[in-house]
Amino acid sequence: MMDEKDLYFVAVKLFLRDEDKLLIAHDVFGCWDLPGGRIRKEEFNTPLESVIKRKMTEELGSQVVYELGAAKVFFRVERPEHSLGGRLARIFAVGYDAKYLGGDVQLGRHHDRKEWVDVRTFNPDDYFTGGWLTGVKEYLSGLR
Repeated sequence: MMDEKDLYFVAVKLFLRDEDKLLIAHDVFGCWDLPGGRIRKEEFNTPLESVIKRKMTEELGSQVVYELGAAKVFFRVERPEHSLGGRLARIFAVGYDAKYLGGDVQLGRHHDRKEWVDVRTFNPDDYFTGGWLTGVKEYLSGLR
């Protein structure tokens, strides 16, 4: 049917920067990622800043301090979803600028390593694919 509506997960992601360095994290499923994630069902009426705070604590630890900026990039991702038994999931993501202010980054259970990459020389094609790649490229195009 031509006018059938699609269903999306909604995610909030941070382009967490320390000057010219951008934090990216590798997840336990084998993909590079940005800090942040999906909004839970019970968070429908929760301010996005609070959702972001929860995700940052889960993924980067409670010691990380950041200053949240404006939403900069809106992008769509399609990927197999592990929590859905590998079924294809579609995600609408909002990417926020954020300034890293300090604190020790302690990766959560879904990430196994991190890198601070230089936004001036970083090639996102070496890390990201699909919609995440599109979003990261769009973000970087606004900086270069």
